[in-house]
Amino acid sequence: MLTFQQKIEILDSYPQLQRKDVSLGRVNYHYEESLHDKKTVAFHLHPNGNGYVYAGLLTGYKMDDKGFVNIRDFSEEELRSLLDASIASLSEPLPEATPTAKKRKRLAAETNWVNGKGEKLTLKAEDDLWYLYSGLSLEMAFETPDEAKEYLAEEGFSQL
Repeated sequence: MLTFQQKIEILDSYPQLQRKDVSLGRVNYHYEESLHDKKTVAFHLHPNGNGYVYAGLLTGYKMDDKGFVNIRDFSEEELRSLLDASIASLSEPLPEATPTAKKRKRLAAETNWVNGKGEKLTLKAEDDLWYLYSGLSLEMAFETPDEAKEYLAEEGFSQL
């Protein structure tokens, strides 16, 4: 098993990844050039040795329901192989005919949001964009659901 520091050194050796320190001493790595909504390649690397790498567009890995593989017991070779595959998968457009693309479209149908004042907004996926509505009025449009969710969180809204 690689130590936390060894995993960090391996991830730091990938210039296309940006390190993001998060809570409790954990570290994430983002791939900003991703052609997909997913930008997080390494998730919650923890000083205890635990951590996850995104493999949601890959086959042959045991992953959780969000597409992440636990890398706690990975060797350097295994980790580098998974990182290379993950980055490559995020660098290729997803053919719309694949089951993964169809599943992705189904997942992003409609969500409702509310703020502390009781104001309600609805986020809907339509024609490869995400539209934010207040009642029947269009408020904003976003290219990705992550952009929309980030905006809503910044404005004090939480998902119902």
